[in-house]
Amino acid sequence: MNIHLENVNLYSTSGPNHFANKLIKYLKKLDVSFNNKVEPHARLCFIESRHECSCAPTSNRAQFNEVPLVQRLDGIYFNSAQNYKLQNSNIKRTYNAASGVIFQSHFNKSLITKYFGEHKNSTVIHNGADVDHIKSVNPMQASELDKYEKVWSCASSWRPHKRLQDNIEYFLEHSSQKECLVIAGHVDDKPIEDKRIYYVGNLNIDQLISLYKRSAYFIHLAWLDHCPNVVVDARASGCHIICSSSGGTREISGEDAIIIDEDSWDFEPVELYSPPSMNYSKKVKNSWQIDYNMDTVAEKYKKFLAKVQ
Repeated sequence: MNIHLENVNLYSTSGPNHFANKLIKYLKKLDVSFNNKVEPHARLCFIESRHECSCAPTSNRAQFNEVPLVQRLDGIYFNSAQNYKLQNSNIKRTYNAASGVIFQSHFNKSLITKYFGEHKNSTVIHNGADVDHIKSVNPMQASELDKYEKVWSCASSWRPHKRLQDNIEYFLEHSSQKECLVIAGHVDDKPIEDKRIYYVGNLNIDQLISLYKRSAYFIHLAWLDHCPNVVVDARASGCHIICSSSGGTREISGEDAIIIDEDSWDFEPVELYSPPSMNYSKKVKNSWQIDYNMDTVAEKYKKFLAKVQ
């Protein structure tokens, strides 16, 4: 099987592109190729296809319409402070043209079908971790961390709904003086400064994994997140996950995760960058348990891609 990838930048470390690199590696083990010089059996598009856009040349659309399209969706726009209908327009156009749709989480499926309608052929395949590679990475070595009995960590592209301040407040309330928090990702303004909190900026993938392997806890209290790769990688690295009940994060956080309970959401547009306050004492058990190994994830992708040929 030969697959043509669309809207993927393999030189980027963003969540979707990081996942694409993992997926390619593991699909190749299953004799799936990604040769642009050979006619593809299917197109795998991340989020939206330029070829389905009305602005694309007619000849391009005709050429690609001969090849079945599978759309991988990691969420859609619903921020009421933005023109979410315009932002979603080409994603929806791709959705309607697709022969199959892969949702990252059950939360994602519920959200997207609310806005776009049910798709005739869809499945849920959660993000996975490159377990083999994680095993090859050593835990982070830093003399500053040796002063502490336990390390906590978090990592994100820090926008308001990712709730950096809540992550820090939770850590300060639930940790001892012998524990520290390492925050990865660029931060413009530090919401809280404390001698036990380390802002380390952007890290590459191996640096992140080494941080996770040094950490006892990974905290991700983001509101209405979809299926964050950082949580999958942190869990596969041995971290105990702390996350919100909102969105799809709990689906990939493990049965032993600490889940902070939040009010349910009706999927109506909201001001995403104005998340509600949290009550850290409200905790619920997690019933989700999924196989996060990329071996399993790749097999599911191959099986679904084969169905649309």
